[in-house]
This record gives sequence, structure tokens and C-alpha cells, in this order.
Amino acid sequence: MSVKKGDFLKLEYTGRIQETGEVFDTTDEKVAEEEGILSENKTYGAIPIIVGAGHVLKGIEDALVDMGEGDENTVEIPPQEGFGERDPKLMQLVPMSEFRKQGIKPQVGMSISSEGGTGIIRSISGGRVRVDFNHELAGKNLQYQIKVQKIIDDDEEKIRSMIDLHYPNPSIDSSNHQVKIEEGKVVIQMDEMTKFDKKPYMDITFARFRISRDIWENMENVDKVEFVDVFEKKVKEEDEKTAKDSETVAEEVTEEKSEELTKKSAEDTADIAEESETDETQNTTTENTEPIAEEVLEERIEQKEEN
Repeated sequence: MSVKKGDFLKLEYTGRIQETGEVFDTTDEKVAEEEGILSENKTYGAIPIIVGAGHVLKGIEDALVDMGEGDENTVEIPPQEGFGERDPKLMQLVPMSEFRKQGIKPQVGMSISSEGGTGIIRSISGGRVRVDFNHELAGKNLQYQIKVQKIIDDDEEKIRSMIDLHYPNPSIDSSNHQVKIEEGKVVIQMDEMTKFDKKPYMDITFARFRISRDIWENMENVDKVEFVDVFEKKVKEEDEKTAKDSETVAEEVTEEKSEELTKKSAEDTADIAEESETDETQNTTTENTEPIAEEVLEERIEQKEEN
């Protein structure tokens, strides 16, 4: 199966400045470490892209077409197809006083932002600071080693790949995203960890828009993408433990009460039996003494008559 425009795939690459061989970007963590450009804020590994969607340089997209899964290639990109030629107008002299107002002590190589652009301080001389607002790779001939790690066919995996691309976060597991594809609509419930993301609201909104646009522009029969945030009440582990402990105590109390009632019943039965025996003894004594009393009375009557 060959790559064509509109395909979703996972791409590995390492970019070098052709003249010097210096590595400026890579998806390989080992290479980044060896070249001294390892970043803790970057997630390494093959990146998901859509061929023709502008996720990588056009020269790389063109080279990917007709490659197969697992294929590798080396691509040379001139400045006009990369980050453009250097523009002298983007080199500016800024008075040292402007930095002092901002409480900044300028140093050569320092990156600064101004009017939405990012520049590099190239030199400091005579109370003036020379700042270069050209892209750091402008005017450079580039060389990329690329590899098609995987061509993505599954629709749900395509959607998850765009979330990974536009909403990168090492704490988020894309397998935890819930994705439903209905008639003309994709419903996405992202991993719960995104609810605690400290990104500005506008950044999150733009990321969701980019995800949505890539989906509806590159997946057939999809014209709407819906993001759903669900907050669900959950029983805490402590509450569950308390409930279980209460059930255990209740069972123990019930058993104890049952034992007490059984014991009391046995005692009451014994008392009743004892009382019954006493009554029978008393009745027997009365029955035995009654004939004796009659005999004594008759004898006394006879003696009185004789006298």
C-alpha cells in the first residue's frame, strides 16, 4: 500500500543543516540525547500527520507520496521550500534603554518576543542590541531522513492521531479518549486528565478547532465534530470503606444480639422449669399432709366423746 495525499500516517524523521550536519530536530529520543538537543518538554516518537495538510514541510509531503509502510528516504530541502531566505528587514537595532525599561539584561543568543514575533539577540554594541527576527533556519539548506512507520486505516485511530498531534501531553493516554462516529458526526470525550490541564482556554479552543478541521477535511462523510465534557459524581474510596465497615459492625452486632437472645431464652426456659418443679413439690407435700391432719382431728373428736 502506497502513501497518497490525504492519508493519515505516523512519521519518523531527523532534520539536519546540510552544510554542517548539525541536527536541529528529531523524533528519536536517543538521537536527541546524543546531539545535545534533548528536551524534557517534548514527547519523542513517531508523529501523526496527514499528507497534504501542512503538518510538515511541503518538500517532505511530496517525498512521502508513493512511499510504503516501513520505507525510508532522504530528502533535501532548499531554503525556498523550507523556512525561506533570510530577510535583512527582519534584522533590527533596539536601544539598550528599551530592555532596561522591561528589566531585561540582554545577552547574545537570548530569545526575545516582540509584537508577536520571536527574535534572537545577535550582538550588543554601543548601547544598541541587534535582534534577528528571521527564523533560525531561514536561508539554510536542510536534509531530512524520513521513515513511514505506519499508515493509519482505522477511523477511530485517525481521530486519536489528530488529538495526539494538536493536543500533545505526556500525561494523556490517547487510548482513554472515547470516540463515537455517528452519521456525519464525530463525538469526542477526551481523557479525564485534560480537565486538569493548565493550558489557557484559548489554546485549548484552537487545538480543538484544528483537530476538528483536520477530521472533517480528510475523513469522508464527516461534517461535524463535537467535544463532550462529562463530570461524574464518584464515591470516594474512604466512603466505600466506611460503608463496608458499617456493614461489618452491623453484622457483628446482629450476631451478638442473637447470641444474647438465645442465651436469655435458655435461661428463661431453665427458670420456668425450676419453678414448675417447685410447684409440683409443693403440691405433693400438700397432698401428703392433708390425710394426716384429718386422722389427727378424728382422733381428738373420739377422745372428747369418751370423756
